[in-house]
This record gives sequence, C-alpha cells and structure tokens, in this order.
Amino acid sequence: MSIRDRGFTLIEVLVALVIAAIALSAISRTTIQSTDSAQALRERQLALWVAQNELAQIRMARRWPSIDTTEGNESMAGREWHWILKVAATPEPLLRRIEIEVSDKNRNEASVSLVDFVRIPTRVK
Repeated sequence: MSIRDRGFTLIEVLVALVIAAIALSAISRTTIQSTDSAQALRERQLALWVAQNELAQIRMARRWPSIDTTEGNESMAGREWHWILKVAATPEPLLRRIEIEVSDKNRNEASVSLVDFVRIPTRVK
C-alpha cells in the first residue's frame, strides 16, 4: 500500500473542519440578521397602522384640530402602543400640520413617525 492510498491526514481533516465551521457561522449570522430585519419591519408596519388609524379618526371627526400635543395608548396585534399627536399651525391658515409618533408601550424610542396636513373641513351639503 502506497502513501497515496492511506486517506486524509489529520491536518487535512482539521482544515476541512475549520472551513466548514466558518461557512456555517456565516450562514447562521445571515439567517439571524434576516430574522431581526423581518421582526423590525413587522413592528414598524404595526406602528404605522396605529398612526394611520389615529389620523383617520381625526379626518372622520371633521373637526378643525386645535394646536396641541396629546398622548394615548392603542392596542393592536396583541401589543400595546403609545402614540403622541402634535398639531401645529402652518403658514397657510387653512392647514394644520399633524405629526404622530408611535412606539411600543414598553420602549421609549419611536417606531414610526407620520406627518400629514389637514385642511379646514367644509360643510357637508
């Protein structure tokens, strides 16, 4: 039996194991990052829906919003959300600027901020 017929050396096996470990580490890191990104995107989408709901309620009330800052809580998708609504004047007297910041009630950082403009409501005929 010649030296070539004896199989892999211990060094060759260790090098192959190191390469496999590096590849598996990179794959698991990529998978974890994708999962984290999907979770963050889901949280931002839910927060955006909360903000859009608050804006829709303002529009449906058909009242001229007063310049003020209000806060409240909303439940959506089994989670509690905290929102801050800021109404400000604009250079155009018939418009109000509305900014809604929404965050998870258990965290202080804003998940999403939505800005829109509301005009003075007209009478329904």
